[in-house]
Formats: sequence, structure tokens, C-alpha cells
Amino acid sequence: MGTWRGLRVAFILGALSVILLIIAYWDDVGGGFNLYPPRDRKHERCPQTSTGRSLTAPTPPGTSGATWPPMGTNQSVEGRRERAQLGGEDDEERDESRDGSGEQMARKRRIRDVCSGMDFPGRARAFEQIPNRELDHLIVDDTHQIIYCYVPKVACTNWKRVMVVLSQSLVSPVSGKPYTDPESVPPDLVHNSSLHLTFAKFWRHYGSLSRHLMALKLQHYTKFLFVRDPFVRLISAFRNKFGRPNEDFYRQFGSVILRRYGNLSGSLPETAAEAFAAGIKPTFQQFISYLLDAETEKESVFNEHWRQVYRLCHPCQVKYDFIGRLETLETDAEQLLKLLQVDHLLRFPSGARNRTAASWERDWFAQIPVSTRTELYKLYQPDFELFGYPKPDSVLHHH
Repeated sequence: MGTWRGLRVAFILGALSVILLIIAYWDDVGGGFNLYPPRDRKHERCPQTSTGRSLTAPTPPGTSGATWPPMGTNQSVEGRRERAQLGGEDDEERDESRDGSGEQMARKRRIRDVCSGMDFPGRARAFEQIPNRELDHLIVDDTHQIIYCYVPKVACTNWKRVMVVLSQSLVSPVSGKPYTDPESVPPDLVHNSSLHLTFAKFWRHYGSLSRHLMALKLQHYTKFLFVRDPFVRLISAFRNKFGRPNEDFYRQFGSVILRRYGNLSGSLPETAAEAFAAGIKPTFQQFISYLLDAETEKESVFNEHWRQVYRLCHPCQVKYDFIGRLETLETDAEQLLKLLQVDHLLRFPSGARNRTAASWERDWFAQIPVSTRTELYKLYQPDFELFGYPKPDSVLHHH
């Protein structure tokens, strides 16, 4: 009898332990239990909006400010997706109700069509198959339920400044408080990766729960990115990194390009400053030869400044709610801040931005053989197709 009673007690204790573990787990990922007391919202900077979307969330201990708000608070972002999957709305109706923009609907529809109809590397893999290191461009703001995939050379400095203000992750040395105006955030500081919680850091934060949490956030958060004509972005990256002395890029890329394609006799200058003083720097043609070299692909040195957007942001796996363009930056930024329900908190930084002259085709591709231009187009064709940029026929066929 004693043995039977002991087994019963052990069974009951085991069952209670399992129930407590389930409660703790669901509380952590927002599955309906809330073990943390509600915050006093009276003095919050970002109160709950009239749509019922909670813009703030309690912070469980030990998560360094990265939290998952209770699912029941999020009605405006992707709750519609669940209803759509149950037959309540189709994708296009949901998109239209999200932002009311026919242009956004067309951009999202195009991505869906290209992802289902075109073959390119990584298109068909599931999100779970994407290595963590390839998720380092997806920045998460849990407080406002936003995911931003940043693309270098596409206003990413200013959008990172916006994300820093929203997440309150940088303190002003003047006020001693987090920055509230993106314009005042020092642009050189926002590229410090420690400021941003990215999907690539989830394993460190959440361990075995990381992929499950990513899936939940992708389903419920508002996701956006900004894109640009792929060839213009490439020219902008070349001008920025090789058109002026840049020690890091000279050591890692410029010196390699010059050794392979520069036909130089003797040794290279040690620093970018010395190389520029001697008139030694990579040409655009040498840069393109480097990009097209099979060895470059093997070396995995497709730097983020010229890596294709489909490889940075995975648009076939991540269903973005908003696709902005640099060519329509001002109007898209205004529309997006309203969609994110943060337009009352901040304004997108204004001022001069990097514009490439209208004559870029003639100036930059004049010395490039047509066959090389065609190969370069193939390299970036998925970005042209996905984001609706016309095929640059004048570049591809003009001698």
C-alpha cells in the first residue's frame, strides 16, 4: 500500500510540475496567461490606442527589455491574418484594410507572384531553414511591435535612428535621457549592432524558444523594409566605400580587387590614404569583375552594402506589411509612421539624401562590356523582379 501511495504522490507532483512549466512557458511567449501585474499606463509615453493595439508590454525578468506582449492585445496587425486563414478575409482585402494603399497592395502582390513563379537561390526554403547569421538585418522593437529589415544604402541610417528612438536604446549625454528626436541621434552611432535587438541575437536571449518566438513575432508584428533600384544602389555603395579613403574596406576588399584585377607591379600601399595619394584605387569595372568572380561567392564576402535585398531580408519567407522605396521616401515614410501608429511620437529625419545623377547609366556603365553588364543583371535580377524595378534595357543593350 505504501508503495502505491508513494507512486500516487509522485504522479501528482509530476503533473503539477508539468502544469506549472506550461503556464510559465505560455506566459513567456504570450499565450494567454499573464503572471506580471499590469503597468500603470497613466504616465506612459505610448498609451494604448483606440484600435486596441497595445503599444507597450510588461517586461518579464531576465529578458533585457525584449518581451512578447499578450496576444490578446494585438488586434490591428496580424490578427486579421488568422481570420483570413479561416476564410474571413482574403489576402488582398486584408492588405487594403491595413494601409488603404493600392500601391502597397501592388508591391506585395508582385512579391508573392515572383516568389511563386521565379527560381533563385533560397527562394523555396522555409523560414526555419534560414541560418541565424542571415537574420542579422531583422531589427525588432517589442514595445511597438515592429520588425524592420534594414538595407544599406537605402536610408537605413535614418530608419535605424527612428528604431533607436522607439526602443529608447540610446541615452543622450546632454539630457541623460533616451533620445526622442531621430534627427538628434548621432548617425555614426546607430550602426553599433549592440543597440539593436535582431533575430540573429534571439538564440542568445531565448535559447531553444528562439525560432518559436520569431514565428510568433513575424505573425503578429508589423514588418517593413525599404528598397532601391538595384544598380543605383550598387553604384552608391561603390562610391561610398571605394570613392574615398576607407581603411576597413580598402583592407578587406579594395586591396583584394586591386591584386586580382589591377595589373599592378610591385606591392600595394598599406593604407587607403597612401593608395589614394598615389592614385591607386579600384575602378567600377574591377569592382564588377570581383562581384562576378566565382571565387568571390565562395569566399562569402558579399558585403551587406552590395548584397542583394532578397538575401538580406528574405521576402519570400517574411510577408512584409509595408514595402517602401527610396524613390518615394518622403511619402512612404509618412504613410508608414501612421501605419505603425507612431506618427504622434516622431518625424522621419528630413534633409539631403544620397541621390544618384540621372546620367548614372551613361557615366558608370560606359566602360563596362555589354556581356559583363548582362551577367551583373542576372546577379541582381531577383531584386529587380521582386520590387518592380524595370529591366535596365538601355544599360544591357547600349554599346
